[in-house]
Amino acid sequence: MNEPEILLLDESLSALDLKLRTEMQYELRDIQSRLGITFIFVTHDQEEALALSDYIFVMKDGKIQQFGSPIDIYDEPVNRFVADFIGESNIVKGTMVEDFVVDIYGQVFNCIDKGIPTQQQVDVIIRPEDISLEPPNHGLFEVTVDSMLFRGVHYEMNCVDKKGYEWLIHSTKKAEVGSKVSLYFEPEAIHIMVPGETEEAFDKRIESYEDGNNAQN
Repeated sequence: MNEPEILLLDESLSALDLKLRTEMQYELRDIQSRLGITFIFVTHDQEEALALSDYIFVMKDGKIQQFGSPIDIYDEPVNRFVADFIGESNIVKGTMVEDFVVDIYGQVFNCIDKGIPTQQQVDVIIRPEDISLEPPNHGLFEVTVDSMLFRGVHYEMNCVDKKGYEWLIHSTKKAEVGSKVSLYFEPEAIHIMVPGETEEAFDKRIESYEDGNNAQN
């Protein structure tokens, strides 16, 4: 019992206050490193999962939706559930125009995805922290700030574009409620998900454009 090969921790930090919980996350990482055994850590706190894990398994209805490193899970979710469950996301409908080009609500944007059939309906994910606030007419499109909360390390703003679609932005810049600003994001910030695509097909597509990027570099 004192020298297990695997240690199961079932929501062991859930009853702690935030500061102590954060301290214990560092402590658990240190203990796991010193002992060199596998920890299975169960948590409903997504940030805690990202902070503590070498590998994450995201489950829904008893089935594994995706597994991989925290960076893989966060940056390349395989479906809408994973994208929405891990972190906060802007998930919008889009249509692939061609390789590296996607149409979002009638506006064309450059992206880094390829190998998806032309006119394929897709889900597009853009993380709130990947969107920057710019002065009016200096970004990709205009929005009006609908609400704003101060989260300590950043401002969280809900914005509405001219077509009535809502956008969530995390920024260290402050924009007053009711003000008009522009939103800007790089092509790398756009992540394409094909509804119904298997994880194997998704992995092959990711490998394909990563190989292409490496070849260009």
